[in-house]
Amino acid sequence: MSIETRLVERVVARRDQPLSARAREAARIFLLDTLGVALSGSRVSLSAPLTKTALRWGAGEEARAWCGGLRVPATTAVFLNAWQIHNQEYDCVHEGAVVHPMAIAAATLLAWSEVNGPVSGERFMRAVCVSVDVAAAIGMAARNGLRFFRPAMGSALGATAGLSTLAGLDAAATHSAMGNTYSQLSGTMQAHVEGSAVLPVQMGFNARAVLTAVELAQAGIRGPHDFLTGPFGYFRLIDTEWDERELARRIEQDDHVAELSHKPFPTGRAAHGGVDGLLELTARHKFGADEVVSVLVQAPPLVIQLVDRPALPDMSPSYARLCLPYIAATALLRGSVEVEDFDTAALRDTARLELAGRVRVQVDENPSRNALAPQRVSVELRGGARHEIALPAVLGSPVRPLSARQREAKFASCCRSAARPLDDARIAALGAAMNDLERLPDASSLIDFLVIPAQ
Repeated sequence: MSIETRLVERVVARRDQPLSARAREAARIFLLDTLGVALSGSRVSLSAPLTKTALRWGAGEEARAWCGGLRVPATTAVFLNAWQIHNQEYDCVHEGAVVHPMAIAAATLLAWSEVNGPVSGERFMRAVCVSVDVAAAIGMAARNGLRFFRPAMGSALGATAGLSTLAGLDAAATHSAMGNTYSQLSGTMQAHVEGSAVLPVQMGFNARAVLTAVELAQAGIRGPHDFLTGPFGYFRLIDTEWDERELARRIEQDDHVAELSHKPFPTGRAAHGGVDGLLELTARHKFGADEVVSVLVQAPPLVIQLVDRPALPDMSPSYARLCLPYIAATALLRGSVEVEDFDTAALRDTARLELAGRVRVQVDENPSRNALAPQRVSVELRGGARHEIALPAVLGSPVRPLSARQREAKFASCCRSAARPLDDARIAALGAAMNDLERLPDASSLIDFLVIPAQ
């Protein structure tokens, strides 16, 4: 039996299997986090021109774009909503797999539920967990460094499994849907290297592909059977160094959603270690940014690849969110890193740029090309004092999870930073609805909380 067949059979078999309490709790927590960062994503200046452009791609009122509530074709809705989730680098991540599974899963599953519902909250939650499990299994099997944009590609394959579950596709149609998605996967790390604004748009491309792939499978369009291991399959062309035994093992596991990491800060996850370490050191030793002579972050090779870049006076927000020196300088000067720290005025702050020039990133001896931890952060102060901290795990990971209070604070802050901010009553109502997700008669009712009327 091929690994593709084993994967599909496992996906179909899980439709009638109960979720563990651990998976249920994690699904509620990370879905709420995802909707919060999506609302905050509406504040990004490119939102209006991107929406205007997307409206030219077809007519229809099947689904809603979040925050503004504009009714558009479902493919346009998933494109815009997935982009909105990821456009500030604030959405959760599976660190071991290097995928952002909730960005594409939440966008596609909610849009499909809105068009084809009602879908019970219980069915929706199961589809979310399947999406994360498949994305994590594929990403965890990879051994090569990132070249193509696995955060979206792996997540798209996972979301296809989840959407096939939600749509009730049989094994043959699910297999075709997976192959159809593979045939549309897109995105490379070039946009990441350059800090291009198209980087989060790659989430939208792949989310749209998922919805299209499932609809093609429903229409009887057969996708490639060996989409993972064929001579031109995923593990032959995209992630070419991989462990088949690891993939087979991960396919059988059901709780990968509980392995997701929160992002306490709106930056690439690879930069979180530097911020985490610096905030811990300043809290312990009570020094100010003006005392800092130099900062050194020692980290695995992937961190170097993703966020070791110089701070530039004319850098874009997309570039800055992936610039560890700028992010570290911001943490030292402001005591945190917030969405406003990537607005134009902050990016031109000469004090931050000068301090960023004192931050260095150095590769450690970690042999993994997909690890984000452990990391070590050290600071040299005027007068010769030196402080350092080892970080076996970074704040927000399953080993060092955010507290309930920290999660609630992030969610509320995200909701209030939206282009159309949520008031306290709506924030509380959305949180209550998510806590009761399994009992919702229609999961797409969550969208009602995300649509804010114009004042």
